[in-house]
Amino acid sequence: MVIDDLENAVPLARALYNGGLKVLEITLRTPVALDAIKAMVKELPEDAVIGSGTVVTPEDLQASVDAGAKFMVSPGTTPALIEAAKKCPVPLLPGIATPSEAMNLYTQGFKHLKFFPAEAAGGVPMVKSIGGPLPQITFCPTGGINLEKAPTYLALPNVACVGGTWMAPKNLIAEKKWDEIETLARQAASLER
Repeated sequence: MVIDDLENAVPLARALYNGGLKVLEITLRTPVALDAIKAMVKELPEDAVIGSGTVVTPEDLQASVDAGAKFMVSPGTTPALIEAAKKCPVPLLPGIATPSEAMNLYTQGFKHLKFFPAEAAGGVPMVKSIGGPLPQITFCPTGGINLEKAPTYLALPNVACVGGTWMAPKNLIAEKKWDEIETLARQAASLER
């Protein structure tokens, strides 16, 4: 999720957590993102797993670790990011969009990958096709996924989870409608795996 206003970080995280979503990714797209991660880690129960997203540089990795992130997600990879991730104490879920990228990362020890942008890169048929020759890799598809599309992804044996922002729309965050966000989170958390 994108946090534009730091004062919304903890109430938003609580609404999602109370709705059943225990794993939350905060994208590093705003100046307050790292402070939002720190606040969520401090204020949410210990079983909440707060991570950072849109991690694109080795410096983002270190800043995420320093903020208390328990995992990190990147939209793609660079050699510098992957080398830094191999030495990092916090796991990185690197992003891919092609079988070649998946194979390259698998040979470097990454068995769990983000598939991004999921819908634009071929959606369910692409994830299913990659799973044929590479069944040992699991994916977290993100990008263009919503409540209606998520079950089709989750039905695939090589999909561990999906990511999305449909449960925390910007307008509901701006209006501080935490109960409505909690309801959307409950719907997302109830999806069958």
